[in-house]
Amino acid sequence: MIETVRTATNIADVVGQYVQLKKSGKNLFGLCPFHEERTPSFSVSEDKQIFHCFSCGRGGNVFKFLMELEHVTFPEAVVKVADFSHVDLDSEYRQDAAGPAVDSKTGQLLALHEQAAKLYHHILVNTEMGQPALDYLHDRGLTDETIETYQLGFAPGQRLLKPFFDQRQSDYQLLRQSGLFIENAQGELRDRFTERVMFPLRNASGHVAAFSGRLLKKADDQPKYLNSPETTLFNKSKLLFNFDLARPAIRQAGEVTLFEGYMDVISATQAGVKNGIASMGTSLTTEQIYAVERTTDKLNVCYDGDEPGQRAIDRALRLLGQHSHLQLSVIQLPEGQDPDEYRKAHGDEAFRQMLVSAKEPPLQFQMRFLRRNRALETDSERLAYVNQVLPLLAQVKEPVELDMYLGQLATEFQIDKSALTAQLKQVQRDSAAQQERQRPTAPMPAPTNEPPVTVHQQRRPLNRLERAERNLLYRCLHDRNVWAKLTGVADFSFVHDDYQIIYTLAQGYFQNHQVYQTAQFTDFIQEDRLQQLVIDLETTTNMSAAVTPREIDDYLAVIMDEAPVEAQLRQKKNQLTEASRLGDADRQRQLVVEIVQLERQRQANKQV
Repeated sequence: MIETVRTATNIADVVGQYVQLKKSGKNLFGLCPFHEERTPSFSVSEDKQIFHCFSCGRGGNVFKFLMELEHVTFPEAVVKVADFSHVDLDSEYRQDAAGPAVDSKTGQLLALHEQAAKLYHHILVNTEMGQPALDYLHDRGLTDETIETYQLGFAPGQRLLKPFFDQRQSDYQLLRQSGLFIENAQGELRDRFTERVMFPLRNASGHVAAFSGRLLKKADDQPKYLNSPETTLFNKSKLLFNFDLARPAIRQAGEVTLFEGYMDVISATQAGVKNGIASMGTSLTTEQIYAVERTTDKLNVCYDGDEPGQRAIDRALRLLGQHSHLQLSVIQLPEGQDPDEYRKAHGDEAFRQMLVSAKEPPLQFQMRFLRRNRALETDSERLAYVNQVLPLLAQVKEPVELDMYLGQLATEFQIDKSALTAQLKQVQRDSAAQQERQRPTAPMPAPTNEPPVTVHQQRRPLNRLERAERNLLYRCLHDRNVWAKLTGVADFSFVHDDYQIIYTLAQGYFQNHQVYQTAQFTDFIQEDRLQQLVIDLETTTNMSAAVTPREIDDYLAVIMDEAPVEAQLRQKKNQLTEASRLGDADRQRQLVVEIVQLERQRQANKQV
């Protein structure tokens, strides 16, 4: 069954849901989802159905990818891949896969949040105490289908969550760490959220990891929105609202739209715009930017049209400009309106059209943003404005675009365009000089075509023996003639234990498989370290030329003849050092003779 799921799935399709992959040679490359990087070092091989990061070293097949990324068990990964590829699984297998993750602390905390979300949702849609909150959401224009999709809920003033978990005999320490409760000085727990419309906050895997609660009725002593505190599940600097649901639409549209609030995202989704996300508040973080970069190249910022929203757009553009390579646009709403209000006022179709027609380049927004609160009818204010705009224009790369903006400034403020151009060149020179002063004095490493490797992953140099072992193991796995020859060599074994273990496991693998498949073989191996070694063997061994009998004989000679002699030489030399320390002259003479004989044997082996 597992093999059926794997053969029905292209690993690139699954990985492509999480990582933006681009073809380079035979493989696909993208930004690694397991660590932050700016140069793609994450590779996917469709031929071998494996992934490998040249920087952090992670690798494996499609199941391993989901296990590592979503922290699920092997059976759960199989179920996820089967669902993705529309492969029917026996109900027994699904039942087996449903339970194990709860054994971990993370799994137990996620289970608490899933149960809390179901309770809040039930209270909203099925009880009298939830009716005012349900009416509020309907008044906001949300349909029952949308409420169901986002599992929106209601936390009433009557504290129900703690008794709910008490009835299930939930672990007290786990409840303390969940973030769902507030603890008093006596160690008593009470519901953190009351009288709030509840928005479940899901992680990238689609599991509820936290909540945001909006007050149903305004209260001066309470914040309008209250989020869960930081926990082992919830880091607000990393989580993006709706990212799990929006990711397929983002990949299909080739762009993502960043909204300011949860309701804006939900409202846009209901209008058919399904590639919307929101950060936890308006403070976008580098972690969130990186998550977006792995998925798409284009980002549209669509915040509120009021003054706070405009300032938030400016902050976001500055951060994005410094820390991303995304192609940016701004969707400028009418002053004072937010996206949700615009949709309700003008309808779904007008909302969708506005997201296209109101799109503008970041520079256009920034130039307009700098104009606000300026008395541009005075010479001093006009001069101050121009001096602020020119450093922005200095970053424009396209000559036609730059000429257009200079022409607009010259016409509007009746300034000689040649004077503007001269001043712009001075700004560019000053900027270049400043960058030169800030440039590191240490020599930069020479450019290389190899993917970047972090310091802790620098590959140690291989000696002659280990190169022979790796090449021979690769050849015998991929070529049945080499395999047959190797298994026919009496008393053969690899010197290093890991290669010998893989060789032994391969003997069992080939009893049931006629053709070697890397993705399949890695499932046959249980130990992570050996799985990674097999992946490393596939991605770093360059064996494009056809195998020859002489090549295999050379490997065998190194492993079976040279290696034992080398080991004996090291042993004898260590013994000679010890004999010298003890002053044993007879033993020293004997060892010198033996070392000379071994040196002659080593030279003879190399000449064969």
